[in-house]
Amino acid sequence: MIMSYLLDTNIVSLVIKQNVQILQKIETVKAKEQNMYISCISYFEIKRGLLAVKATTKLKIFNKFCQNHQIILLDDLAILEKAAEIHANLRLRGLPIQTEDILIAATAIIKGLTVVSNDSDLLRVEHLSLENWVEL
Repeated sequence: MIMSYLLDTNIVSLVIKQNVQILQKIETVKAKEQNMYISCISYFEIKRGLLAVKATTKLKIFNKFCQNHQIILLDDLAILEKAAEIHANLRLRGLPIQTEDILIAATAIIKGLTVVSNDSDLLRVEHLSLENWVEL
């Protein structure tokens, strides 16, 4: 089975910063013809940050990266249903995390993707396939 990945905001941020370890891992994944996606949530988080500080060079890197990776939109009610479920579960357990992280996790679960993230908060989400390419 071919693995497919959803890159979290912090991983895309490392791509923009030209982190060698992450760029090498992405090349390895591409060589294996595995799929990598970006959530529209990550797209929004990165774009707003770069625009706010007028980081034109990093914006160019980001835009080029986005041209080569499909952006998954929140156009599936199942994702929002799963996000609500995750939020409620975490809240009941006293382990809340950011809404953006919940939406990214829900997208991955519904689409059958593995989230690539350096965010330990995502470890709280049940049934989420997670990899941390920073710790490799």
